[in-house]
Amino acid sequence: MAARIPAEERLTNLVVALMATEIGLTKQQILDNVSGYRQRADAGSRSDALEKMFERDKDELRTLGVPVETIGDPADPNDLREARYRIPQAEYDLPDDIEFTAAELAVLQLAGSVWSTESASVDAKAGVRKIRALGIDGDEPIIGFAPRITVRDAAFPFLQEAIEKSRVVGFDYLKPGEESPRRRSIRPLALVDYEARWHVYGIDVDIEADRMFLLSRIVGDVRISAKTFDPRLRDGAGERALAGLQRVAAQNAALLEVTPGTEAALRLGRRATPAVQGIHVPFVDLHIFADELASYGPEVRVVEPDALRDAVISRLTAVVAANSEPEEGR
Repeated sequence: MAARIPAEERLTNLVVALMATEIGLTKQQILDNVSGYRQRADAGSRSDALEKMFERDKDELRTLGVPVETIGDPADPNDLREARYRIPQAEYDLPDDIEFTAAELAVLQLAGSVWSTESASVDAKAGVRKIRALGIDGDEPIIGFAPRITVRDAAFPFLQEAIEKSRVVGFDYLKPGEESPRRRSIRPLALVDYEARWHVYGIDVDIEADRMFLLSRIVGDVRISAKTFDPRLRDGAGERALAGLQRVAAQNAALLEVTPGTEAALRLGRRATPAVQGIHVPFVDLHIFADELASYGPEVRVVEPDALRDAVISRLTAVVAANSEPEEGR
């Protein structure tokens, strides 16, 4: 039996393949040559199941901001029977007029130490060679798209499997302020990475309503049940989940004062808008955002809302208490 390729590795291989060509790949070329699809085909998976998997993967990449282009028949753009897919290299090229300071180059070099030309998997490299053997050449070399280190929540692979199989899952979920976790049962529809944190979006079967869960708050194992659901429920789920998170963030903006030139200024500035007093930064979850702000220490001060400021102060106070030694003789 062919080795099972993890979903995130399949997505990485797909990105590598789609960036290796200028004219694009047909769906069949992708299914025949990209690692992750090819093994399933060799193991006897039905072609329609593989095509649906590719459609879901394509939607997930777009949800993550990867610009997957669909190139149809120039004579009939609506005819996608022989459509080709690609990721334009230009979308990743830096403009010629961009220059970096020595400090900025040092940061880039540090980030680059996590990646290397060897970090692309053997299957990814083999896939590119097969694609080029079809006469679809790529001008630019494919360098490390798979990091040497990966950080993900333990629940991720089980939820991804349940989504692919359209299976109901159960897990214990601990919300802030609650002393014990509650058992939740959902039809998982999409995994979404937002603000560097993974969320699972699905339908809570107990209340028949859409819900979003932070993977880091799942306690213990995720149980995949034998109960199935209509796979059509997954259609567009990633986009709906991302739009929902963006709406929540837009309604929860914090006013912050940040010390210029610090890590806090670098990280928060990417998602901030200028304000008369500091910057406005949207956030989804007050407790998670408070954890982040507390990690910056004196580099950031919360002006408002009060609840966020109090949450950050309580975290900093706890850190001080945990690291304070009692005075001798008392």
